[in-house]
Amino acid sequence: MTDSAHTWRSPLLADTVAGIEAEIRRAWQDLLGELDVAPGSPDETELAWLVAADPAEYDWRTVDGALDRLVCPDCHQRLARGPASCETCEFHHRMRFGAREVDRPHVHPRNEHGLRVASAVARFRHRYSPRARVGYELLLPDLVAGWLPTTPQAQAGKALINKLTDDECDRVTSLAEVESLARGR
Repeated sequence: MTDSAHTWRSPLLADTVAGIEAEIRRAWQDLLGELDVAPGSPDETELAWLVAADPAEYDWRTVDGALDRLVCPDCHQRLARGPASCETCEFHHRMRFGAREVDRPHVHPRNEHGLRVASAVARFRHRYSPRARVGYELLLPDLVAGWLPTTPQAQAGKALINKLTDDECDRVTSLAEVESLARGR
């Protein structure tokens, strides 16, 4: 789950991330139900470690749900949420990307990959640069809606973002604002 003290760049992004986190909680609860594991039990913790150790066997939402329930043995933060300098958290953060991505019905092929990456960037902001954050966070609501940019669209967006300062990247709230700031640079 995201830090409740975090201020999102827009209410739309805050609502989008909250919806993704609800999906992650549901996916985890579904797995617990399928395996008849009681929430909050030692069996749940054991299952979460098993999922974290073999993410390729599970959907990405289930893997994220498992990580949300574990504590890093090194930094004592929620697993994969600790400081970027924590090797164990960094390892599990990278391992999450080995999980399954099954495209949702009626969306562009590979949309699920974009959605998963963008949601990871939004949920684990401290692991990414301001340029990565702005691009993925502004795109996330559209990805949830099923849209996926073409390669030329993504490249054009990145070129505009690359014209912004880190501070501007952290402040903008829309692609129109990115275009306005980048114009003429």
